[in-house]
Amino acid sequence: MSQENKKTELLAPAGNFEKLEVAVHFGADAVYLANKEFSLRNYSGNFTVNEINKAVEFAHRHNVKVYVACNIYSRNFEQDAIHNYLGQLGDIGPDAVIVADPGIVQAARNIIPEISIHLSTQANTTNFQTVHFWEKVGIKRVNVARELTIKEIKEISRQCSAEIEAFVHGAMCISYSGRCLLSTFMSKRDSNRGMCTHPCRWNYSLVEELRPGEYMPFAEDDRGSYIFNSKDLCMIEHIPDMIEAGIDSLKIEGRMKGINYLASTVKVYREALDLYYADPVGYTFKQEWIDELAAVNNRCYCNGFYFGDPDQVVPNYSNYKPLKGHRFIGKVIGSTKEHLMTVEVRNKIFKNDRVEVLCKTGPLVNDQVVYIITPDGKPVDFAQPNSIVSIEMNNAYLPNDLIRRIGEDE
Repeated sequence: MSQENKKTELLAPAGNFEKLEVAVHFGADAVYLANKEFSLRNYSGNFTVNEINKAVEFAHRHNVKVYVACNIYSRNFEQDAIHNYLGQLGDIGPDAVIVADPGIVQAARNIIPEISIHLSTQANTTNFQTVHFWEKVGIKRVNVARELTIKEIKEISRQCSAEIEAFVHGAMCISYSGRCLLSTFMSKRDSNRGMCTHPCRWNYSLVEELRPGEYMPFAEDDRGSYIFNSKDLCMIEHIPDMIEAGIDSLKIEGRMKGINYLASTVKVYREALDLYYADPVGYTFKQEWIDELAAVNNRCYCNGFYFGDPDQVVPNYSNYKPLKGHRFIGKVIGSTKEHLMTVEVRNKIFKNDRVEVLCKTGPLVNDQVVYIITPDGKPVDFAQPNSIVSIEMNNAYLPNDLIRRIGEDE
C-alpha cells in the first residue's frame, strides 16, 4: 500500500442518485459516477452536471468521496465540450476524475489542477514502469489491468508511489482490459465510447451458409451457447491477499446493476474489510458472505486472473444462473411510527409475506408483513409494484434497508 497505516478503501458504483444513496447507506468509502456523456456506461442513468453537484454535496456530508468518470477515448469534435465539462467539475469539486485518454489527462492537469486524476483500467496498466510514467504526468491513482495477478500487483505497489486500485467484484469483459470491438461491429455502438450492447452475453448458435435456419449446437445446453460469456469476479474469500498486496482501493463493478446487487455487495465487502482491520491475525472468512453474494444475480463466480489459474477464466458456456432464494420486493424510504415503515414497492407485496430485510449492519433479519396500508389509510391485502405504501412489520428499519421475499427466485 502506498501509505503506511492507511486502510484499503471500498469503492462502489453509483449509476444514479438512488444507487448513490444505497452505496453510502451500506458503507462505501467512495463512489464513482459519471454524467450523461464522456464515460463508458452511457446506459446506466448517470447524472447531469447539476446532479453531480448534488451528489458530491450529499456524499461529502456523509464523509464519502466521489470520483467522476471521464474515461472515454475522445474524438476531435469533442475537445471543446470536454474542456468545458472539466471546468464545470472544477467548480463542483469532486475528489478525483477518472481518465484513460492522455489528451484528457493533459486537459485535466491544466484546467483542474486542484482535483486528483485517477487512471482508468481502460489505460491497460500492466507493469510498474508504466505506473512510473503516469506518476510523472500527475496521476495520483492507477486502476491496474484486470489481467494481472496478485503477485504482479504487489510488485507494482512496492515500486510505485501512486495509489493502486483493483476490481474486487463484478462483471468481467471478455476483451483485454475492456477494449472490445464486438459491439461496434455487431450493433454499431462503440463500447469504448460508453455504448456497449454486451454481445459477449448473447446466445449464439452455428449456422452453415447453405443451410439457413438450421442451428447446430456446440458446447450447448437447453438455453443456448454462450461462447464469449465470462464469469463474474468475486474476491470475497481473498480480502487479506488483496490488502497485503498493497491495493489501496477495492472497486466493485456495476453502475448498470440494480440496488439489490449494490446493497449486497457493498454490505458484504464492508463487513469483510472491517473484520480484517479489527483483527488482521485472527481474521476468518464467513460463509454467510458468499451465501449473500450467491443470492444476487450472477454468471457464476471466479477469481479472475489474480492467482494465475486458467480454469478461473474459462468462459461460462452455460450462462449459469444460480437459484437466488428470494425476490427483492421493496425499499424502506421512511417511517411514520415504530414498526410502521413507508416502503417503495418494486415487486408485488402481500400481507403475511415472510420476508428478510437487508439492513445497513448486522445479519439478515427475518420478519413478516403484518399490515399493508395505502396512502389514504386503507388496509389492503397486497401492494403493486411502483406504489408507495405503509407496511407494519415486527421490527423497525432504516431508510434504504431492502425488503426481500423469502423462498422465491429473483
